[in-house]
Amino acid sequence: MTDDTGSDEPLAGMPGRPARDAVVIGGGLAGITAALALADAGIRVTLIEGRPRLGGLAFSFQRGELTVDNGQHVYLRCCTAYRWFLDRIEGTALAPLQDRLDVPVLDVGKPEGRRLGRLRRDPLPVPLHLGRSLATYPHLSLAERAKVGRAALALKGLDLADPTLDTQDFGSWLAAHGQSARAVEALWDLVGVATLNAVAGDASLGLAAMVFKTGLLSDPGAADIGWAHVPLGELHDRLARKALDSAGVRTEVRTRVTSISTDENGRWSVQVPGETLQADAVVLAVPQREAHELLPDGALDHPDQLLDIGTAPILNVHVVYDRKVLSRPFFAALGTPVQWVFDRTAASGLREGQYLALSQSAAHDEIDAPVATLRERYLPELERLLPATRGAEVKDFFVTRERTATFASTPGVGRLRPGARTKAPGLYLAGAWTATGWPATMESAVRSGVSAADAALSALGRSRPSDLFEFEEAA
Repeated sequence: MTDDTGSDEPLAGMPGRPARDAVVIGGGLAGITAALALADAGIRVTLIEGRPRLGGLAFSFQRGELTVDNGQHVYLRCCTAYRWFLDRIEGTALAPLQDRLDVPVLDVGKPEGRRLGRLRRDPLPVPLHLGRSLATYPHLSLAERAKVGRAALALKGLDLADPTLDTQDFGSWLAAHGQSARAVEALWDLVGVATLNAVAGDASLGLAAMVFKTGLLSDPGAADIGWAHVPLGELHDRLARKALDSAGVRTEVRTRVTSISTDENGRWSVQVPGETLQADAVVLAVPQREAHELLPDGALDHPDQLLDIGTAPILNVHVVYDRKVLSRPFFAALGTPVQWVFDRTAASGLREGQYLALSQSAAHDEIDAPVATLRERYLPELERLLPATRGAEVKDFFVTRERTATFASTPGVGRLRPGARTKAPGLYLAGAWTATGWPATMESAVRSGVSAADAALSALGRSRPSDLFEFEEAA
C-alpha cells in the first residue's frame, strides 16, 4: 500500500510504521497552529522560534509593574479560525466577544456633549441589522447615510473570486459609488484602516470587499468585537506553550534556523546551532523575507515575488494617568490623529489610575517620530477627546513600534501571495501573508497554519484531526 507521497511504506498510523517527523519554523500564531494540528494527527513535531517567547507580533512585555501588549489586537465573531485557536489553547474565556457590536465614535469637530455617535447592530437579518444605527449615525449627513447604504449593497454584490478586484483600489471604488471624503473618514476608513492597515485609497478592493462583506454583510453578529482581557502573552505564549507541551510538541525558543535542505532520500535537514533536525515535512511559518532567505532553489516559480510583498507599520501610544479618565472599554475617534483608544488598566495589572493604549494603523508618517514629538501631538488630542484628562497627571508615556507589522494590503498584492504548498515535496508555507484570502490579521495567521498542516498531513497520509477547524480554503 502506498501513501500520497508514493512511498512503499504502510499508511501513517498503521502498525509497524515509523513515526513521521515535522519541523515548524516560526512560533507565531501560524506556526503554533500548524504545530498543534500536526501533533494532534500523531506527527512528532519540533517548533523552532528565534525569539525568547511565542506569539510572533502579538506579545507582551514587562515595563516596571505593568504588563504591556506591544499593540492592541482585536478579532471579530466572523474570525472562526482564531476562535478555534482560542478554544484549542483553552483561552476563550480570557478574550470574550461583545454580546452585540457596539462601537462608540467620538468626533472632536463637534461641540462637547454632541460628539458621540455609535455603530451598533440590532437583532435583525442582514442588512437590516445595521439599518437603525446607520440612519441615526450623527457623523454623516442624511444624504451621505443614504449613499452609504447603496454602496454597501453594491459591495455585497461583488464576487470575491473575481481577480480583477485585487487590481483596483478601494478608495476609487468608493468615490465611483458616491462616497464623500467625509463618509470615507467617518465610516469606511474607520473600519478599513484598523483591519487592512491602509487607508481606502491605498487598499486592494479585493481585500476591502472581503473585510466588509464578511464582517458587516454576511451574518448579523459577524462584526461583534472580541479582545484579550489579559496580556497577549498569557494567551499566545503561556497557554499556547502549555497546549504544545500537552500535544507532545518539542518547542525550542531562542533558536535560529540557518538553512534547510533535502538529502538523497528526500528527507529534510533543518540546521540550527549545534544540531541538525531530520524531518519528513517542514513548515516555514516566518515573515516573507525570512521565508525567501530559507527557501531552497526551485521551491517556488517566482520566489522574488515574496520580496515584492510590501509591509505596513503600526504605532501604539501608551499613556498612564493618575486617575480614571475613560469610562468605556474603547472608542474610535474622528477629526483627530487619534484612531482607536482602549482601556488596558485591568489587563496590565495597574492598581491605581488608568492606562490607555492608542492603536495607530497605517502610521507611515509617524512610525519613526521621537517619543517627545508624539507626546506633544497626542496628549493634547486626548484632552480634546476626553475632558477628564484635563488636570490629570500623566504618570507614564511611551510608544511601541512595529515597522513591519503587517503585509501591505495594496492593489495587486493578491497575485504575490503564495499558497501553502511549494514545489519542494514536504515543504509548506504559513503566515498571514500567504494566500488565505484575508488581510494580515490573527485570523489570517491561524488559517494559514491550518492550510499548511492540511497539506502536510495529506502528503504524509495522515488523517485530519477531527477537531481541526473547518473552513473553505482560499483558491
